[in-house]
Amino acid sequence: MAVRPRLDFGANRDRHATLARRSSILQVCYRQQARGPWGVLLAPRRSGKLVSASQTGRLVMKVLVTGGAGFIGSAVCRLFVGELNATVLNVDKLTYAANLSSLRAVESSSRYTFRRADICDRQTMIALLREFDPDAVLHLAAESHVDRSIDGPADFIKTNVEGTCVLLEAALAHWRKLPPKRAALFRFHHVSTDEVFGSLGVTGSFTETTRYQPNSPYSASKAAADHLVRAWRETYGLPTVISNCSNNYGPCHFPEKLIPLAILKALHGEPIPVYGKGDNIRDWLYVEDHARALFAILSEARAGESYNIGGNAERTNLAVVQSICRLLDEMLPNSPYRPHQRLITFVVDRPGHDLRYAMDIAKIRRELGWEPGEDFDSGLRKTVSWYLANRWWWEPIWSQRYRGERLGTGSDQAPVRAPPAPQSSTLRE
Repeated sequence: MAVRPRLDFGANRDRHATLARRSSILQVCYRQQARGPWGVLLAPRRSGKLVSASQTGRLVMKVLVTGGAGFIGSAVCRLFVGELNATVLNVDKLTYAANLSSLRAVESSSRYTFRRADICDRQTMIALLREFDPDAVLHLAAESHVDRSIDGPADFIKTNVEGTCVLLEAALAHWRKLPPKRAALFRFHHVSTDEVFGSLGVTGSFTETTRYQPNSPYSASKAAADHLVRAWRETYGLPTVISNCSNNYGPCHFPEKLIPLAILKALHGEPIPVYGKGDNIRDWLYVEDHARALFAILSEARAGESYNIGGNAERTNLAVVQSICRLLDEMLPNSPYRPHQRLITFVVDRPGHDLRYAMDIAKIRRELGWEPGEDFDSGLRKTVSWYLANRWWWEPIWSQRYRGERLGTGSDQAPVRAPPAPQSSTLRE
């Protein structure tokens, strides 16, 4: 029998476990003054270690996660199920960027269930909420690539705006039927982006009160979704929270985005495209840090709040690619493409390319005790190492679905093939 490869998230798992135990996102669950509804999800410290709910008989959160087969969503599912003992229903349409292979670490867990469904399907969303009966909805499902929104904005409006509206209506109906105590604890957490705020100059950073000024079809669709979530809170009383994150990076990232694309282009000795002069600046957030921040917000934030999440790691796009090249030079001393920086190629800039993003994370640090565990250097090293160690994950994508073609020119592009359709698993009680 062939052995299925499993995701390798680092050679030193004990070290990662230690970092996880030390992370402030878990520590907030033990603060006596915690204001959030699910501070009881995990038990207090025992002999210096964090004790899971399963060891104490305390409550376990049931979370419906949309988009859980995507990059950030799969990291959330791995964390919530594999480490935090939550019960998760992963609802995903399985569009081109989804990959169920990213969930092999938790797919056999009795606390994890997958259901293939479109968030725009009203009746299915209502049925899933009724059947699973969640304590919270964590809404990540979205079309998310700016370049693709330039080539085909209608898909972004359909999923990001209409889909969010459908999900809000279904969640509202579910919440209204909950007993009072459960209704008070329920949360609808909408995960959004820093791009809704527009572009910064050379100084300053986005706060939770920064005026919205989206500049691409993608960011406009996410801004619209943010406003819908706020409206459902103000109009209907639905207990919602919103988070806006900076650029994520890490394992299991579909290779249309800058960091995985640069890694795979370099590994194949192909030109590494850098838009314009490479001077656009982004604040980079390691995806596992983001997942922990989402748990902090979902389990502790007051309804109606919003939080910015960033990595405190501003870099120009050119500096990011140069760092990747240096790491590959170090990790692949026998590569015929060394020095990899010679592969860097400047290409025509993206239309409406925002100059700079930066997030002020003072609020989430102050109120929820979260801060990023990885700096950019450590996170990027882990990311590059992961792609070198997990060719089985990305080679089928690179050879069959997306080969790094240029997107975002405003012209028609050949569609990227979606992954094959699996059977949806049956909901577990």
